[in-house]
Formats: sequence, C-alpha cells, structure tokens
Amino acid sequence: AGAPRCGASLQDLNKPVKITLNANANCVWQIQRNVNQTIRLIFSYFKFAPSSSCETESIKIYDGPSTNSPLLGQVCNDTDAVPVLQSSSNSLTFRITTNSVAFTRNFFVFYYYFLPEKGIQNCGGQLTGPNGTLTSPNYPAAYPEFTYCVWHIQTPKNTKINLQFKDFFLELDQNCQFDFTAVYDGLTTNTGLIGKVCGRAQPKFESSSNVMTVVLSTDYANSYRGFTAQYTSTPLPGPVEPGAYLTCSSDTMRIVLSKAYLASLGYNETHLELNDPSCRPVTMDPVIFSFPLGSCGTTKKDEGSSITYTNTISLSATGSIITRQKSIQIIAKCKMKNNSTLELIYTTKNNVIQSITTMGRYNVSMSFYESDYFDKPLQSSPYYVDLNQTLFAQVSLHSSDPNLLVFVDTCTASPQPDFGSLTYDLIRSGCSKDNTVVIYPPFQHYRRFKFRAFRFLHSFPYVYLQCEVVICDSNNTNSRCAQGCISRQKRDVSSYRWKTSTIVGPIRLKRDLRSADHSESLTKADAEEASNLHQYSFYTLSFVVLISNIVIVVAMILKYHIKRQPGYGYQQIQSS
Repeated sequence: AGAPRCGASLQDLNKPVKITLNANANCVWQIQRNVNQTIRLIFSYFKFAPSSSCETESIKIYDGPSTNSPLLGQVCNDTDAVPVLQSSSNSLTFRITTNSVAFTRNFFVFYYYFLPEKGIQNCGGQLTGPNGTLTSPNYPAAYPEFTYCVWHIQTPKNTKINLQFKDFFLELDQNCQFDFTAVYDGLTTNTGLIGKVCGRAQPKFESSSNVMTVVLSTDYANSYRGFTAQYTSTPLPGPVEPGAYLTCSSDTMRIVLSKAYLASLGYNETHLELNDPSCRPVTMDPVIFSFPLGSCGTTKKDEGSSITYTNTISLSATGSIITRQKSIQIIAKCKMKNNSTLELIYTTKNNVIQSITTMGRYNVSMSFYESDYFDKPLQSSPYYVDLNQTLFAQVSLHSSDPNLLVFVDTCTASPQPDFGSLTYDLIRSGCSKDNTVVIYPPFQHYRRFKFRAFRFLHSFPYVYLQCEVVICDSNNTNSRCAQGCISRQKRDVSSYRWKTSTIVGPIRLKRDLRSADHSESLTKADAEEASNLHQYSFYTLSFVVLISNIVIVVAMILKYHIKRQPGYGYQQIQSS
C-alpha cells in the first residue's frame, strides 16, 4: 500500500515525514506506540500560503492520541522559531488545516521516542559570565544521533552577546531539515529566532540584550563533528537623544531640532528660517520642518552618480541693530544614490562642522495592468493568462519631485525566482529584444511596456520578470534616461549607482488553473525525489503579478522569493 494521502497513523520508533498539501486541507496525523517513552516532535521546515493567518491556516499539536487531547502548541505562518514539542506520554496528534488559496504547502516533520532521564553528556546547560565557549557533544568526534541540546547564555546587564562559531560542520541540506543549530534572541525557543544553520560555515550571531539561546538538533543519520563556539559580551549603547536629525523620503525632507539643541547654540525657535522664509516650522518641542523635496527653496543638483537636494536653516538674532552672536547655518542634504538615500545634516559654527547621518529611501514599484489605459492594476496572485495574451507592465516612481524620470534599462524573464542560468531578455540596454515588446514613451514618473505571454520549454510552471530601473534628472540631457536604447552598450547600467531592480511574478497559463488544486505525485526513489521537487511536471508557464515595493535612493531591491524545497528519501504525503 502507498503512503496515505492526507493524515496517517504512525507507530515507528522514529520517522521523518514529508508532507505536501494544497488548498482546503484538514488532515490529522496520530503518533502512538506501546512503549513507556515520550515523543519529541520537530517541525524543521514549514511553508504555508503567503499572508495566511493562524486563524485560517495552522498546525495544531495535541498531547495525546486525538484532537480532543490537551493542546500542546500551534505552528503558523508567523511562527518565529523552529518548533520542537515534547509529549507527556507515548502518543501525540497533530492536525494541519489550510485555507482556500491555491498554493502548494510543504512541511517536514521528524519525531522520535526517547527516555527523558537518559541524557547526553556535554549537551546544553546554563552559561554565565561575560564570555565563554560551548561545544557540541563528542566534539571533535561525531555528535550522537537524536541529539537535542539547549544552551542558555546570560551575560551581565546592559550588555549584548556576540556568538562566533569557530568550527561548524553539520549535515547539509538546503532548508536545514535534518541536523541544525538554531539561535534565539532571548531565553526561550518559541520565538525570537535569529537564524538556523547547517552544513559547513563559521556563522556569527548577535543578540539585542544580555540573553541568548542556542539549540542543536540532530536526526538518526549522517553525523559529523559538530561545532565549537565562543561568545563575548559588549556594552549596550546608552540612549541617545539627538539634538538635530534629518529624514528623507521620495516625497519629503523632514528636519527635527530640539529646543535644548537650539539653546546650546544660543538661539531659539523664533530665529529659524529656511531658504524660503515663508516655510515655517511646527514650533513644539522638538521644532519640526517638514516640506516636499521640491519646495521651500530646496535646490537640486545632479552629480552624475547621485541627485542631491539641499536646504539651509539660518539662525540669526532678531530685533536688534547690532549683535555679537555668530550667524549659524544648519545645512540639510538628501543625497540619493545606490540602493539607499544618504542624508546629511550639519551645522557650521566657528568653522566647526557638526554632522549627522541617517538613511532614507526612494520608492519604486512595478505591476501589471488590465489594459493599455493603465488605470486598473492587477491584484490577483497567481495571475493566470492565455498563451500569447498581451501583458501590460508599468514601473512607477513615487516622488514629489516632478523633475525626475524613470527608465527601464533591462527586463529579464526566468522560470526561477533566483534568475539562475535559464533566462530570456525582453529588454536589454533600453532596447526591445523580443519582437512582441512595445515600450511606451516616458510619462511623468512612469515607464510602461507591453509584451505577449510565452512559456519556457521543459514544463517549467512559473515565469518571473526582473527589471533594472534607472532614475534620472529630467533636466540632464546627458543622463541614461535621455540616451534611450543603446544597441552597442557604451556604458553598462551597473555603473549607474542610483538604480534598482524589481521583480514581479510568477505567472501561469490559464490551463494550469484546472490543475492548481492537485499536487503532483512524488516518486519514492531518493534520486528521483530530489529531482522531481525541482521540476513541476504537467505545468506550463505563465505570469502572476505581485507588486514589489522597492525601496532605494534611487532604488532598492526587494525580491519576493518563492522558495523551493529539495527532496530527500523520506515518506511523502500529498493531499487529494
């Protein structure tokens, strides 16, 4: 008999279980065996539908032989941990429910029976003091099977912990499902996950306070030498109340000055003027100037590798014929470059420059639209299309500066979200590379193009679209935006530091809609399983839109990654 399609009754002493479910699943697994031992259950990998909540999609674990037993714990999309649960007897039950969203959910569950009183030497414990070391059991020899160790680290108050693994060798797999080390920011293992690692590495971790927890979990096979790690503590910085700071966005420059800071300069809020004196601050404490980038006398300069917006607050005495106070200028600069906005604010006083730096951002997004009117963005995910259907795409720059242009330099399609070896150019160096691509003329802060839906060969199920975008000053006639299509690339877009790339997708053909609620069968052979989880048979390719809000100073990349889970030689369970 084959593996059950939804739920199971499990009686093995230990077992890894790979579970694949689709929409509207409600499946129960019962673990029970006539032994005087308890069960440790580990959910080392879980992938729910995006944006699902605990109310609509979850794993509930019960301490006993049925779902009427006491609730032991719950796992859902926002679980910030690697859940490890322990029964009080020889039985456990867990139920997985999914919502109606068409999405393939993947879970990896591992359990084993054990005797709590039978411990492993050098396995976990309490570590105190400003620094120390920890090693896995038997290090540098191979760690034991079915190991579960927890180290709690606590350093003096008002410090933070830096953990450095000097040597680290655990069984390697892409999702760290079998053997792994998990590090938590705090003294618990049910939230605050900083990271989960396996394989060979020398990872570093830092806590936000003086407590940290380290977990080592292993299964029954492929043991290696484990790890040795050292932790140190450093003082936490004290609270800082800045006297002056600046924030910049695509729309606004915001300057904040505390009254105490102004008093230290010998002035108060009545002495402040921007380049345009009619722009007045909110004179609470702190004093706040907030205005659009292109207003209040703000100047803009295109410096080739960046665009800089500058305004000046002048502090000068009023109501007197003479003064013995020095005039002071507070110069605020928003410098847009690379994938961030560097903001500078500095004060000139007696030839001394006091500087403050922070980070800001531009906003760039990309989405598909229903028609060439570009008035109705598509919100559905996945976005099912017909082969050869015309797709309308728009890149938008969200900024209050009317004198900026957005330019699409390159757009590449791929069946993989990481844009690996298999790619196809739609636009390259501003030029159409596919004969169905039509690039519309520039329009305000938008750049638009259309193309016809296609599919990759070899039955790849998805297509993703990644576009490199450049932002230019519309008054600069020599900018990359003004150059347009460059068939023989004179200057690669990578040399423009204020650019971004944005990704939308995936897209699927409408005929895949009929099969979206059915998961493919997975083979049982180890080699075939590893291959099949990276290929989706019987799917053809098309596009789905997901609006990427890309933040930069001229652009910052935000990729929506759809992770793929590799296969291994374990039992596979699918929903109907």
